[in-house]
Amino acid sequence: MNHELKEIINQAVINQQKGLKNVLATVVYLEGSSYRKPGVRMLISEDLSSIGAVSGGCVEKEIKHRAKSVFVDNKPKVITYDGRYKLGCEGILYILIEPLSITNNFLTQFSEANSKRETIHIASYFTDENEAFGNFGSVITFNNKKQFQFSKDFDPKNKNDVSIYSQIVQPSFRLIIIGGEHDAVKLCKVAATLGWEIDVITCAKDSKKLKDFPGANSVSGNSPETIQFSNIEENTAIVIMNHSYVQDLKYTIKLSKYTPKYIGILGAPNRRERLFNELFEFVPDISDEFLDTIYTPAGLHIGAQTPEEIAVSIVAEILSVIRKKEPFSLRNLTGKIHT
Repeated sequence: MNHELKEIINQAVINQQKGLKNVLATVVYLEGSSYRKPGVRMLISEDLSSIGAVSGGCVEKEIKHRAKSVFVDNKPKVITYDGRYKLGCEGILYILIEPLSITNNFLTQFSEANSKRETIHIASYFTDENEAFGNFGSVITFNNKKQFQFSKDFDPKNKNDVSIYSQIVQPSFRLIIIGGEHDAVKLCKVAATLGWEIDVITCAKDSKKLKDFPGANSVSGNSPETIQFSNIEENTAIVIMNHSYVQDLKYTIKLSKYTPKYIGILGAPNRRERLFNELFEFVPDISDEFLDTIYTPAGLHIGAQTPEEIAVSIVAEILSVIRKKEPFSLRNLTGKIHT
C-alpha cells in the first residue's frame, strides 16, 4: 500500500499549498470481515474533496461528514462504521480521523526512504469506541530512527488507555520489463494501475523514451552483455519479452545470480525445456531456487489473446506468486476470502 500512501502525501502537500487543511482517515481495527483491511487510508481536504478509499466506496461519504468537526477544532477522534447492516460485509470498522500536516523535513525523509526502497513503520494510537475524542494520532518512523507525527498537536508519549495499531509499509512492488515492443507498453500500463514501480529496459540500438511507456518510473536502452542490475529483491518481478530466444536466454543467464520473486518469459511452451537445458550448460551451478522463479510461458491460462489480455494474465500470475495463492474461481470458495 506504499503507492496509496505516496498519493496521499503528494495530495496533502498540494492542498497545503492551496491553503487547505488536511484530515487523514485510517482503518485501525476491524471486527469481522470487510472489503478492505486495517491500514487503508483516505485523505480529506477542507473543501471535502478526497483521495484514497477505506472500502469499496460506501463508507467514504459518512467519513467525510464526520470529519467536519476535525477541521473545525483540530481534535482527532475515532468513529465506527457497522457494515453488518449497511454493507453486508459482516464487520465493524474502527476509523481514526486526525489532522495531517506535512513539514518539509518529513517530506524529505519520506522521499529519501522511497528512493532507497526502505520500509516505513506507522503506529496509530486509538480507542475502540465510537465518536471518541482523546490523545489519538499516528507516528511514522523511518529506518534512520527519525520520527514524525501526522498531527503537530499529538503527544505519542501519553499512552494512557489507548490501543496501538502498528503497520510496516513495504516499498512499492517493483516490476522490470525487458522489451520495448507494443506488448511491453500494454504490460506497463496494466501494472501501473496497481501502483507498481516499473523500470523498462529496451534494446540499446532502438531505445525508447519515458513518454513511450505511460506509468513507468524509468526507461533505458541496454543489452544483456552490458546491463548491471540493482535492487533486485524479493518484492521484484521481471518479465522478459524480447521476442528473441537468444536475447531471452542471455538475460536469464545474467539474472541467475539474483533472487527475484518472479521471472516471466514470453514464448511457446516447447521453448521451456530448451531454455532450461541451455541454462544448465552455461550456468552449471544454477540453483533450483532460481529455476523455480521462472515462469514460461508467462501468464495464467485464461484464454488471453490480445496484448492487453496477455498483460492481465501476466500481472495476475505475478500476484498469485507473490501472495502464494493457487488461482481458482472464488465461486468455488467456502469460508473467508482472506485469512
